Amino acid sequence: MISYEGDLYRPPSEADSLILQATIGCSYNECAFCGMYRGKRFRVRKLDELRAEIAWARENLGDVRKVFLADGDALVAKASFLEAVLDELAGAFPRLRRVSVYASPQSLQVRTTDEMARLREKGLTLYYLGIESGDDVVLDRLTKGVDAAEMIRVGQKAHAAGVKLSTMILLGAGGRGRSLEHARESARVVNAVQPRFVSTLVMTPVPGTPLADEAERGEVDELTPVELAAELREFVAGLELEGTIFRSNHASNTLTLRGSLPKDKGALVDALDAV
Repeated sequence: MISYEGDLYRPPSEADSLILQATIGCSYNECAFCGMYRGKRFRVRKLDELRAEIAWARENLGDVRKVFLADGDALVAKASFLEAVLDELAGAFPRLRRVSVYASPQSLQVRTTDEMARLREKGLTLYYLGIESGDDVVLDRLTKGVDAAEMIRVGQKAHAAGVKLSTMILLGAGGRGRSLEHARESARVVNAVQPRFVSTLVMTPVPGTPLADEAERGEVDELTPVELAAELREFVAGLELEGTIFRSNHASNTLTLRGSLPKDKGALVDALDAV
């Protein structure tokens, strides 16, 4: 059977996917707002363990169509290891449509365009990339480990490999003082990357993280719902996308919005103006 170590996390859109822990934890694990993997030591799992779990899933779960490779940034594992996992999945599930993974900027730095293209051909077609912000001041505060220029570079590298990107922006990450810069610069970075999906979440202090410690000291501005709507309005108004699905429907959001860009941009801005 499948054995999971510690708490398991996945994107909301992977609710119906088979989840395999190709790696345990997160190799970077420094983001100030993230508490998902702080209790885990990063390691790549043994291929034989995954082969056994895939075989169990084939016998017990039937027609698997989607697979999500956990934990935090399985993409950082050696390309040869990932290729072997993808080969096992393709052999076990003939009707498999998609394999996806969280992709940290650090793992995208490691992978070459050719490696990502080969992995895409074997089925790894979607990466979830937390951009969080396009403002260098905010990125530094969040300890993302890269600046906006590097975020654009690695995002474009994945795009060049033919991989679909699902990107996330953290509303409220700049506080009141940098709300405008955060919104505008985030739109600039997303425009440069041209992801297939973009979603917004609200930054929330999680116990056990540096962000929570800052919040306890009164150093974190938590924006009101109306202020968050104003920030989101500025972000959406700045988007110039050629074919992107937009979602603001995570549980942390107080306002649920969805649409396709550029087609629905005007309607989204109008809805936010009404708020």
